[in-house]
Amino acid sequence: MDWTTDDIPDQEGRQVVVTGANSGIGLEATRELARNGATVIMACRSTERGQDAAQDVRADVPDADLRVEACDLGDLESIHAFADRLGDAALDVLINNAGVMAIPRSETADGFETQFGVNHLSHFALTGLLLENLHPHDASESRIVTVSSGIHERGEIDFDELQHEESYDPWDAYAQSKLANVLFAYELERRLLTADANAKSIAVHPGYANTQLQFRGPEQRGSRLRKAAMWAMNTVLAQPAAMGALPTLYAATAPEAEGGAYYGPGGFMNMRGTPERQASSERSYDEETARRLWAVSSELTGITYDLPEPNAEVSA
Repeated sequence: MDWTTDDIPDQEGRQVVVTGANSGIGLEATRELARNGATVIMACRSTERGQDAAQDVRADVPDADLRVEACDLGDLESIHAFADRLGDAALDVLINNAGVMAIPRSETADGFETQFGVNHLSHFALTGLLLENLHPHDASESRIVTVSSGIHERGEIDFDELQHEESYDPWDAYAQSKLANVLFAYELERRLLTADANAKSIAVHPGYANTQLQFRGPEQRGSRLRKAAMWAMNTVLAQPAAMGALPTLYAATAPEAEGGAYYGPGGFMNMRGTPERQASSERSYDEETARRLWAVSSELTGITYDLPEPNAEVSA
């Protein structure tokens, strides 16, 4: 399919939360959602950068309805505070977008390895805290979109070494966190179906998009050579961030987008192009791993969901 931003239906009256909305895929998704009438709550670690991003969007969409909120996904206390500030505000879409990639090992405020903590555990916690805001049992449908990466295909969930304390490879840790994103999205969909909820959980990936995400690892290592090499690769191979945002926008807005699906660019090596439904890795469909990851994530974050465990009828 050749779905583009021209196909986004009217979003007037819809309220959307986008994590990491101040740059890259999150910023471009925010721009197009606002252009089509949605109110976008921009959940950003830095409100200063969030306000700068909001100004950028308003320069393009003068009547954009935006709200910048602090939400540090490396700190569960900040996530709880963000959810508390939203109160019982009704949400139509939650886009779990923010992330870090292939950085040197560090830990979040809660002692989690940063990539696993920010990319997966924070979004597990945030989704659980905002589940009732997404009115899963009302007449109008809500959606939870979780942004993964094609590199999830390299990932494995090592329950004995989730935090990579014994040995650490930045790309292995990133791949694990991105596989966790897909496992979470599918398990959430199964639980929503079991609860007969009017909500969809969808996984997406942006392909190879030119964003600041790729530069954080080289910057934290202080490697000018790697940063220059990444700049060259992005210039030659990557598609613009606006194109990378299309799978996210499709999952968030297209009436025909399916719950429990995985969408990504359908062009060269699934790295560029317009969105299509794709198959994720074989490991991502392992329901036993997904259930165990869910239980571990709940234990680590202290977040429980008011959803039943999946029954056999909704199993893949």
